Amino acid sequence: IEGLVANVRSSDNSVLGVVTEKYKIVQNVNAFDFVDALIDNGDVRYETAGALQNGKKVWMLGKLNQSSKILGDEVEQYVVFSNSHDGKGAIQIAITPIRVVCQNTLNLALNNASRMWSTRHMGNMQEKLIQAQNVLNRTKVYMEALSETAEGLSQYSLRRGEIEMILDAMFPIEEDATDRARNNKDQCKEEILTLCSAPDLQKFGSNNAWTFVNAVADWADHRTPQRASMKFAESNFDKVVSGHPVLDQAYSLVKTLAKVA
Repeated sequence: IEGLVANVRSSDNSVLGVVTEKYKIVQNVNAFDFVDALIDNGDVRYETAGALQNGKKVWMLGKLNQSSKILGDEVEQYVVFSNSHDGKGAIQIAITPIRVVCQNTLNLALNNASRMWSTRHMGNMQEKLIQAQNVLNRTKVYMEALSETAEGLSQYSLRRGEIEMILDAMFPIEEDATDRARNNKDQCKEEILTLCSAPDLQKFGSNNAWTFVNAVADWADHRTPQRASMKFAESNFDKVVSGHPVLDQAYSLVKTLAKVA
């Protein structure tokens, strides 16, 4: 097709994506080299790495050598670096706070601080240092905004009727839905309601907006599908980078009720 080319992996001739002729490839070996500055300064250490979709996307997970306290709850700070060859994304960076006590991710789409952004490959050392510092600065801003959000949500008590209204909006049941579909969505609602009473969340107080958000995060991160598959596992990990839509929806609904920015 005129104007389009294929990104082909040289080792096995696999096609990883179809892109325009203007597309600039960033090799995996070069994609994350600006992170070396974070490693050298002792700000980050690598935890693990992997590939998704047969190598169309590769990722590296780094742990910042600092943690935060959110409402007295210890939260560790991670950063995911990903590189894509399918033409759907550049080098992406995503901040991923994780509650130590239960390993839940708090990937909230805050209005006043971004947890995900893109960058381009930087060639010289000065630009690498600038990008490395940018990662640290954005992480600090996001974590401060997340702490403020948690404080605001914890002050708003959710009535049972409000929780049920939010869950109905999250899991709407169509009039022509099958009994199986109805039961599945009802089960999702019940699971989240049960998690609202989890012992580790009672430190935040019962039935407040922050407790509810954490219950949804727990459900989104650890719910076991009826049919586990590699595709599900990849999709679930991809949500660590891009954010879980169910968690984003829950947060959007409760912040409207609590009038939190």
